[in-house]
Amino acid sequence: MNNSPSILIVEDEPLISMMLEDFLDSLGYRVAGTADGVGSALDLVSRGEFDAAILDVNLRGGEPSWPVADALADKDLPFVLATGGTGSDRPSRHGTVPVLAKPFTMDGVKAAVEGLLA
Repeated sequence: MNNSPSILIVEDEPLISMMLEDFLDSLGYRVAGTADGVGSALDLVSRGEFDAAILDVNLRGGEPSWPVADALADKDLPFVLATGGTGSDRPSRHGTVPVLAKPFTMDGVKAAVEGLLA
C-alpha cells in the first residue's frame, strides 16, 4: 500500500494534466484524481480524499476556479494556484496562496508540493 501524500490536479488542458501526473508520480506522490472544470473539481473536493491540490486559475473557456479555491480553503486543504499569469487578479481571500508558474518544471512542482505539505 502506498502511503505517500496524494495530490488533486485541477487542470483543463489534458497534456498539462498528464505532465503533472507524470511529475508527481516521479516525485513519489499519488494522484488522487483530476478534474477539468469547476463542477467535477467541487465533487472531488467534497470527498476530501487527498492531501493537497494543484489548481489551475482559469479553466475551460476562461472559467475561473475561485469556487474550487473557496471550497479547498473552507476544508483547510492546502493548494497552489497554477497560472501562466502573475496571479495578481485573485480574490483577496486567496492572496497568500502560493503560485506555481507555467510552464511547469519538475523542480517547480517539487518545491510547490513540498511547500504545501510542510
